[in-house]
Amino acid sequence: QVQLVESGGGLVQAGGSLRLSCAASERTFSPYAMGWFRQAPGKEREFVVAIAWSSGGTWYVPSAKGRFTISKENAKNTVYLQMKSLKPEDTAVYYCGATNKGTYVMRSQEYDYWGQGTQVTVSS
Repeated sequence: QVQLVESGGGLVQAGGSLRLSCAASERTFSPYAMGWFRQAPGKEREFVVAIAWSSGGTWYVPSAKGRFTISKENAKNTVYLQMKSLKPEDTAVYYCGATNKGTYVMRSQEYDYWGQGTQVTVSS
């Protein structure tokens, strides 16, 4: 069973930056893609960004383009989310997920594994 462990969340002022990390436990980890989702209180989990594990191709939600950057280190089985110019509306629990399916990486239902989540709070 693959375990994903996120880290790097915290409290930051609007306009600030944070970098989230998500490390997978398995040595032979090779999903189709890994993604970051977020869930604010009272809202559904929403897609933010994903990256294809082999090709490095990426998918971004429009609100994340230009502010968020996803990257990976295959040798470390780790994916990163660099966030800058953070806004109060970015406040949420951020989850990383891994999918072995090659379709619909923007859908949370397609993901096979999830981390426990890390809180990001952006103050105004």
